[in-house]
Amino acid sequence: MSVTPVLSVQGVSKTVQDSAGVLTILHTLSFQVRAGETVAIVGASGSGKSTLLSLLAGLDTPSSGSVILCGKNLVTMSEDQRAAHRAQHVGFVFQNFQLIEHLTALENVMLPLELRGDPKAVTQATSMLERVGLGGRLRHRPIVMSGGEQQRVALARAFVVHPDILMADEPTGSLDHETGVAVMDLMFSLNKEKGTTLILVTHDEEIAQRCDRRLHIHAGHLQAPS
Repeated sequence: MSVTPVLSVQGVSKTVQDSAGVLTILHTLSFQVRAGETVAIVGASGSGKSTLLSLLAGLDTPSSGSVILCGKNLVTMSEDQRAAHRAQHVGFVFQNFQLIEHLTALENVMLPLELRGDPKAVTQATSMLERVGLGGRLRHRPIVMSGGEQQRVALARAFVVHPDILMADEPTGSLDHETGVAVMDLMFSLNKEKGTTLILVTHDEEIAQRCDRRLHIHAGHLQAPS
């Protein structure tokens, strides 16, 4: 495994203003993630896990500190620059799937390829849907698919662009246990197959234990690594 950090977080904090004054969500976090590593961000509800993931992806900006993602400091970029950098390097899987309802499974997976101008979008998207076991569901829309099938479409969409980093926010949170296990088996298999770095937020200790490393967030503080 490469020792080069694909992600470097230095002194990151996040504060917001509410009716009671300034609220600190994250307190001066620093860590690195190596290329190819699998990392689980764990902690109780409200501990700041999802906020941290948003900062790592450049969906939000920290109040202080730096986030170096694939060699670029997200903090010094404009919103458009962060979006372009994210599209080039990051894939996402969300708890609620984030599929576009009026598009078919194939069209959902094709979308990030089309945004890149990839002339082989149909072929690549079809191949990836077949890889996740949905070759017979290409023309189906999300409304007629089960939660597990929708999450597999989301996995196909995330991996089809060959991201350097896959970020997943509670990817089994909307699924029953058996379906969740099957989806995570597929995610880890694809991750190993593609050599992707995986960073996931989860409250499920069984999932966290499958990762190389866990980052424990407690009330916005990074606890001792495990």
